[in-house]
Amino acid sequence: MNIQPRYFIKTKDGLFFAVNSYNHPSTHYISFLRYVPCSNGNREINGIKYKKVNSNEAYEYIKENHPDYLFNWNVENKKMMGVPKEDISEIISPIKRLKEIIESDDNNIFYDKIRLLSSIFHNQAGISYEDMGVTGSTIVNLQNNDSDIDFVIFGQSNHRKAIKLYSKLKDDENSPLDKISGDYWKQVYDIRIKDDSMTLEEFQWYEARKNNRGLIKGTLFAILLTKHPDEVEKYDEVINKPIGKMKIKCTISDDKDSYDSPATFHVKDVQVLEGNNDVKIDKILSFTHTYTGIVKNDENIIASGVCEEVIRNDSIVGYNLIIGTTRESIDEYIKLEYSPL
Repeated sequence: MNIQPRYFIKTKDGLFFAVNSYNHPSTHYISFLRYVPCSNGNREINGIKYKKVNSNEAYEYIKENHPDYLFNWNVENKKMMGVPKEDISEIISPIKRLKEIIESDDNNIFYDKIRLLSSIFHNQAGISYEDMGVTGSTIVNLQNNDSDIDFVIFGQSNHRKAIKLYSKLKDDENSPLDKISGDYWKQVYDIRIKDDSMTLEEFQWYEARKNNRGLIKGTLFAILLTKHPDEVEKYDEVINKPIGKMKIKCTISDDKDSYDSPATFHVKDVQVLEGNNDVKIDKILSFTHTYTGIVKNDENIIASGVCEEVIRNDSIVGYNLIIGTTRESIDEYIKLEYSPL
């Protein structure tokens, strides 16, 4: 099976991990712990209660219970998290899970919204059901009353169709798809922004033009991209070496992978505002969904993150600026050079 971002892995001891990379070492699948069995958890499946863990809780749990799930791979002096292949109990496909929901006769309002969303993208954007899926809590059947719909579109052209369709339907008063508004904005903002890098008003402006997040009959949904295998860049194994904090001003030269995981922005005319002036940033990579699709071609931006040296065959081949070195992304951001408001 081709294991891609948005898939989930269940381990032999019942842990659920979200796959977050197209590329994996020979021994593990790169993935992040999301749900752990917990006697006082607020989610349940097959009589077992589960708790969703944040970034710090995930690392602490793995350090204590599965230290072999943290290992050295392609980032110098940083442990990667992943599941050893021999510990895998089940690999869960977003496509298969969506098919189960569509074919289920379960009279469930949450499932009805997922069925409706998939039918809209199929009937109005022409996207095959084989190129759509669900991830997050829904993929492992651990959703609760507060869950969002993490909807996956496979293939870049399909994802563009979905984004374009939603951008049109969100202003149609007869459509079940709607713009985020009111208290929903504060709810999303509090989840995504953990510092003072962006005001609530700025966040609303950026999110509104990204067109990858909305409401369906009062439930939040996100339109996520996973590339088809033939769209994924093949490359020799590289070593990524973090070399320090950096803040830059630059222009976006290519945004075609800005909705991917990680979101990738090629840049030009780079000026270093803080950090090492002797390096030239080629790309900005965001590992947090907050900055997916946030800026576009030819826009002048400010970005703050961690500079990373890319090494192949013992030679430096480029430099990236990394956003999202932690899940909370404190003081790591991408935004327009001048406030849009």
